[in-house]
Amino acid sequence: MAPVAEQSTIPANGFSDMKSGGMPKRVLPTFASKLEERDYLKFRLAQAFRIFGNLGYNEGVAGHITVRDPLKPDCFWVNPFGLHFCLIQPSDLLLVDHGGRVLEESGPRRILNTAAYMIHSSIHVARPDVLCAAHTHSIHGKAFSTLGIHLDMLCQDTCAFFDDHVLYNQFNGVVLDPEEGKHIASALGNKKAAILQNHGLLVATDSIEATVFFFIAMEKACQVQLLADAAAAGRGRLAIKIAPEEALATYTTNGSAQAGWFQGLTEFGLLEAREGKAYTPTK
Repeated sequence: MAPVAEQSTIPANGFSDMKSGGMPKRVLPTFASKLEERDYLKFRLAQAFRIFGNLGYNEGVAGHITVRDPLKPDCFWVNPFGLHFCLIQPSDLLLVDHGGRVLEESGPRRILNTAAYMIHSSIHVARPDVLCAAHTHSIHGKAFSTLGIHLDMLCQDTCAFFDDHVLYNQFNGVVLDPEEGKHIASALGNKKAAILQNHGLLVATDSIEATVFFFIAMEKACQVQLLADAAAAGRGRLAIKIAPEEALATYTTNGSAQAGWFQGLTEFGLLEAREGKAYTPTK
């Protein structure tokens, strides 16, 4: 159903009709206030962490997802340093400004991951269109990043990243320098994803759902290429790549922000079914 003006309405399905490419048209939820919108985004962000945790994307204290705050657009919500992804709830999240200050609206565990701030603040400043950015040290993304190459268009799903991902071909240690964060944001440019050489994957889009989906899809694309290249090498040949024209045509269907949002809904639906918990506005 469509949102109702001046009334808190978060559609169960989130869409109203179909558009070209077979993906439903996205309808943004409406809220009674910016505070309610903030509560919803925090709930969704905490869900995103638990989805990543269930997929094994955690690596000790490494990894972070951020969401721009609707009340203070020059601030973002992020996970507290040292809390496992699977344990994160909305009340745990930290509100951080672009100067690295942890604000009073934050949860009780006020320890900020410096690398999270350095990378994500630079992205949110450089890309006003980005609502949500994610970076973790997932296994296949991390392994693939050591090759120092872009993804090859080997299958339909990988085409979601056709001409829409970059390679940041430097590794300067843990990102503790503001300039390094700016370099990563600059390398990302207007693309939705980056391979950080010898480090891992980074995805940034205009919705939490799309960021979650495309991160999962990119991790799987790295896994596919590692497997395909190894299998092809064992046969003394190369994996067959999709031609650019077909890759572009496929990208127009499965690579848009809307396609990512719609496909991301499946991950949140699964989590809610397993946990028996969905967002309800605070009265």
